Amino acid sequence: MANKYRRIVPCLDMKGGRVVKGVKFVKLKDAGDPVEFAKFYEKEGADELVFLDITATVEKRKTMTELAKKVAAGISIPFCVGGGIASMEDVAAVLDSGAQKVSLNSAAVKDPSLLKQIADKYSSKSVVCAIDAKRVFVKSPADAPGKTVVKIGDKYCWFDVLTHGGTKSTGKDAIKWAIEAKNLGVGEILPTSKDFDGVKQGYDLELTRGIAEATGLPVVASGGAGTLQHILEAFTIGKADAALAASIFHFRELTIKQVKEYCAARGIPMRL
Repeated sequence: MANKYRRIVPCLDMKGGRVVKGVKFVKLKDAGDPVEFAKFYEKEGADELVFLDITATVEKRKTMTELAKKVAAGISIPFCVGGGIASMEDVAAVLDSGAQKVSLNSAAVKDPSLLKQIADKYSSKSVVCAIDAKRVFVKSPADAPGKTVVKIGDKYCWFDVLTHGGTKSTGKDAIKWAIEAKNLGVGEILPTSKDFDGVKQGYDLELTRGIAEATGLPVVASGGAGTLQHILEAFTIGKADAALAASIFHFRELTIKQVKEYCAARGIPMRL
């Protein structure tokens, strides 16, 4: 683990063929053209890209594979696509479009066996389980029987899995769901906290660390990066293998080079 490079991963949230950015999964603002963003981020030194068609499931339509093809054609770094992927046909279309990985959230919750089918047919490295989650506070662990309760300050909470772009609560325990996904063959977990998404107050480190410790899989911290310190904390406190961010990169608040140099100077192995 000591020599394993940590990854910096810009996220391209898509709606209607454009990159958008929201706060807590709503209030979406146009941020630009995905193909131009992808090329720019590769030049900037991104280790990977994630392309999420964030309204595909809610709007009951498929991921924009043609757009994914264009994005993939413009870059050489690994590329993950998610949003609206609900069948093996969808997976084949996305991987054939040039992506190295697919990310599933709502469809995986609905039919967990889909994760195993993808891992068996392609590989564990090809399938990412995305988990949108929200903190549910309780007075004590006894008030959440069967849930993985964590203590945050003087409060207790567990993490509820959300589907359909963060609009539907499932009552599933996010940490237990991550373990189940691992057992089904996924190679990576991408948890995003609805509470922290777009707020730029830092990642939900308890969620990230809880999943990393419970599964031993590479975890991509997502939702809430606002400063260099936040990204460092994703690796040091959150035990993440990768830090995903959108706003800070899209609006040029920080560069990937700045982030990598900052983390490397503090002992985090980075590809510079």
